[in-house]
Amino acid sequence: MTQQQTAGPPTGVADLAEEFLDRQTPLSRIRNILHRYPALSPAIVLLVSVIVFGLLNDRFLRVENLSLITQQVAVVGTLAIAQTLIILTAGIDLSVGAVMILSSMVVAQLAVNNGVPAPLALLAGLLVGLGAGALNGFLVTRFRLPPFIVTLGTLNIFIALTLLYSNGATVRGSAMPGMLTWTGSTFLLGPVRISTGVVLMLLLYIAVAFILGKTAWGRHVYAVGDDKEAARLAGIAVNRVLMSVYLAAGAVLAVGAWIQIGRTNAASPNTGVDLNLDSITAVVIGGTSLFGGRGSIWGTLLGALIVGVFRNGLSLAGLDVLYQTLAVGILIILAVSIDQWIRKVKS
Repeated sequence: MTQQQTAGPPTGVADLAEEFLDRQTPLSRIRNILHRYPALSPAIVLLVSVIVFGLLNDRFLRVENLSLITQQVAVVGTLAIAQTLIILTAGIDLSVGAVMILSSMVVAQLAVNNGVPAPLALLAGLLVGLGAGALNGFLVTRFRLPPFIVTLGTLNIFIALTLLYSNGATVRGSAMPGMLTWTGSTFLLGPVRISTGVVLMLLLYIAVAFILGKTAWGRHVYAVGDDKEAARLAGIAVNRVLMSVYLAAGAVLAVGAWIQIGRTNAASPNTGVDLNLDSITAVVIGGTSLFGGRGSIWGTLLGALIVGVFRNGLSLAGLDVLYQTLAVGILIILAVSIDQWIRKVKS
């Protein structure tokens, strides 16, 4: 066998082959853009959804209805912040709704039945959120258990604790100090009526966006979610980052409990049946990968708005709430499918 035969194809042929393989189709260009800008696809979905529902029902685009959507999104949007932090590390938290409800019941019960001042009751709710996050984080980091299994277990634990603590009773907002229901108060911003809870949610998004994008901790969160072993080899304390993420999520959920009390003007152990599903939906639709390491907190906000728009638009269309839940489930499947397709982009 001659040297020319063993040396492989000529350089010119190799260059042509490489050029052919690198040639991008319009579809691959779209995939590259969506990979580079995770918040772009939810922005397009939100715009299309608003246009479609606006055409189907003229009441949808009225200022009063748009104001209602923003207020309805406040709770799910806040829970989705916590869910985003967990999913960015390639985990998932099925207990976010249960933690929020437990925290809200502790706050309300302490203030109404035990005479604890409102600021201290809110502090106790924060400690409950941090404690729940610490428990989830401890089980994930110490025993290396899958976050899905851990939070599935703690979901039932927190639900049981809530029912035992509250005896299944609802605390009405009329019995609470004004500070606890303050997040439900509204004000006019031009023609739009905005609740204080919405403002608080937006402030959380701004803070978390800055932390994830501008701090070393934020970069470590993305690195751990992308590849834990590579992050460990790079000198990142993976378990410490994971524990801090679960603690941060618990703190956000405590704020969500305060917003929930104001939104419903009550604290009920039976509220928020769809909160876990909606929070995961908001994160996934928002472009955050369920496999970790890729996503945008602003995409999550867009995802939460999409969930709110779909539920509101389908309600105005006269569809039963079961069909609304069906639509949300379909959105999850589509979002995960699109995420899988985007992840195939060439690095």
